[in-house]
Amino acid sequence: MPVSEIIDPASIVLDLPASNKAEVLDFLAELLYGNGVVSSKEIFKADVLLRESEGKTGIGGGVAIPHGKSEAVLRTCITVARLKDPVQWESVDGEPVALVILFAVRRDDKNDYFVKLMSQVARMLARERFCEALLAAESERELLDLFMENEERK
Repeated sequence: MPVSEIIDPASIVLDLPASNKAEVLDFLAELLYGNGVVSSKEIFKADVLLRESEGKTGIGGGVAIPHGKSEAVLRTCITVARLKDPVQWESVDGEPVALVILFAVRRDDKNDYFVKLMSQVARMLARERFCEALLAAESERELLDLFMENEERK
């Protein structure tokens, strides 16, 4: 399935005001709960934090890709948040994060499907121009269009 079909358009946030990683994850978990993607904000957030404790999800260049494989996820999706100001995040380059791409993954989708999805997004994010364009997007629609334009075609 194309990445653009997994991104929840109602869960794209530009200029999210947050002062730390916990606020970002709390806001996104609440957003996913409000949009009917997760059945429990608390369970999902706990699963994301568990994964965060296992290793860095900041991939460098101001981008983080946290993810939660959780019983609370009703449908696998991706939410994207561009932050108003960068926040500290455990990242491979030690730099703060300005763009968060959160994967909410159903337990049933946790193996091959999730790996392929994560791999596809990682390949997009490896292109500096793509990341720059995401950070400069002026609307949620423009951000979603960037993913559509850059996803792999079969």
